[in-house]
Amino acid sequence: MASAAEQMAASLSLANFAKATDLKKRLWFTLGALIVFRMLSFVPLPGIDPRALGTLFETTRGGVLDFFNMFSGGSLERMSLIALGVMPYITASIVMQLASSMSPTLAALKKEGESGRKKINQYTRYGTVLLCAIQGYFMAVALETWGGGSAVIDPGMMFRITVVISLVGGTMFLMWLGEQITSRGVGNGISLIIMAGIVAQLPTALAQMFEGGRTGSLDPFVILVIVALAVVLILFICFMERAQRRVLIQYPKRQTARGQIQQERSHLPLKVNTANVIPPIFASSLLLMPLTIAQFAGQDQTGDTWWSEFVITVTTALQHGAPLYMFLYGAGIVFFCFFYTSVVFNPEETAENLKKYGGFIPGIRPGKRTEEYLDYVLTRVTVVGAAYLTLTCLIPEWLIARAGIPFYLGGTSLIIVVNVTMDTVSQIQSHLIAHQYGDLIKKAKLKGGGLRGR
Repeated sequence: MASAAEQMAASLSLANFAKATDLKKRLWFTLGALIVFRMLSFVPLPGIDPRALGTLFETTRGGVLDFFNMFSGGSLERMSLIALGVMPYITASIVMQLASSMSPTLAALKKEGESGRKKINQYTRYGTVLLCAIQGYFMAVALETWGGGSAVIDPGMMFRITVVISLVGGTMFLMWLGEQITSRGVGNGISLIIMAGIVAQLPTALAQMFEGGRTGSLDPFVILVIVALAVVLILFICFMERAQRRVLIQYPKRQTARGQIQQERSHLPLKVNTANVIPPIFASSLLLMPLTIAQFAGQDQTGDTWWSEFVITVTTALQHGAPLYMFLYGAGIVFFCFFYTSVVFNPEETAENLKKYGGFIPGIRPGKRTEEYLDYVLTRVTVVGAAYLTLTCLIPEWLIARAGIPFYLGGTSLIIVVNVTMDTVSQIQSHLIAHQYGDLIKKAKLKGGGLRGR
């Protein structure tokens, strides 16, 4: 029997694309929105000195600025209107999701259906504006006082207000653009914007890598190993993202007019990687923040003072590829895997819903025993998922440090690109199937009309 991937590839023919006019419109709209996103990434903030800004990023390589610059598609490095990208919106969404699981008020609001979801989305937007304003203000202050100099032509309160308004407007526009892609295009808009930013950086990263091979700074054998390892990692990510533990669920027999039928069976799918890409993002942010603060704070320090020694120690211990950094990064990924999985999947609620609708796991009593069993299975599945994420993220980190590979080729970016690509292809497949069913229904109606006419 052909696999799901082979069936998907077989049905994605050019003939089906040519007939699906609605899908083509959605694809063109998505492409146009992503082009607008890329154009905005080259519109600079007013009052920025580009030469001083270039010096700023050269002295902070490996810090948290590099990490967020990857997700913004280079917008932060150019200090454009969308320099903050969609990261404030993602942070606000995660905070609201965590708060919904901890606050009874928000949890009740979440259960109200569409109206509750709209209120939570509104709160998320308010949180996004607040985060953008705070980050924009501190970014403006940092640009004014960087390294004892300034990356700003005319510093002052007016510059700070201008930067805050511009950055808030840019992020809110990206949020609106992502929502438009989700509703009128193909795929999840926010995820596609992040992926577009990462993919836009890949040609530059590959060019730097091959240029290193041409000049001799990188061994050609190392480049071949890197390319082969990237292919293996992508295949491994595809396999693990599709992997799931299917728990058998049975329902009692039901009596119909024709007599008794057999028990209905279904499956409760538990993904191996329930937390998705959240753990690497959180772990990276927490680890890179002290390094960047130390770099900012240590720019004006001269001489053999205790503060200078402390800055050097922190910078050395938390740089990419350092043993302490690798250990803390792996530990952070494992912690956030278990934490986020416990937030998004509630065994008690799932067991209660199964009991309410008469479902049960064979050999397990409904209620408390079912909750304990689901927690037991989920914990062991999460161990595999955490090991997969840790391995996928640490191998590229080690290569970044040892072989000098650009930061954009990290495991986090690979996981995001592969996940979003798989999700988008699945949605395209769904649109094609809906189009084919629509044609069948039209043909059935025509045949039915012809028979009635006779």
